[in-house]
Amino acid sequence: MFNDKILTCRDCGQDFDFSASEQEFFAEKGFTNEPGRCQSCRAAKKAQNRTSGGFNNNRSDREMFPAVCATCGKETTVPFRPSGDRPIYCRDCFQPPPRNNW
Repeated sequence: MFNDKILTCRDCGQDFDFSASEQEFFAEKGFTNEPGRCQSCRAAKKAQNRTSGGFNNNRSDREMFPAVCATCGKETTVPFRPSGDRPIYCRDCFQPPPRNNW
């Protein structure tokens, strides 16, 4: 049997209700953690993720390393430190391996 609970939102600090029906829904879905955000903060977080393309989708923070394409000789950058033992290709010359569509 579930009882209504008052929880505190980790984003805005406001108290919010975690109703018995919500708790039952969480249990049916197999969720084991209580919500950490109130409904308005959850909606704001969802909207933020939609506009940014998802979690951790900020690739501009990646360190990039200079390299020279093994095919055309054009200068490019790659997200890893080239070791020199494998060829590096620019975006135009790179061809992914064919996919098996069984």
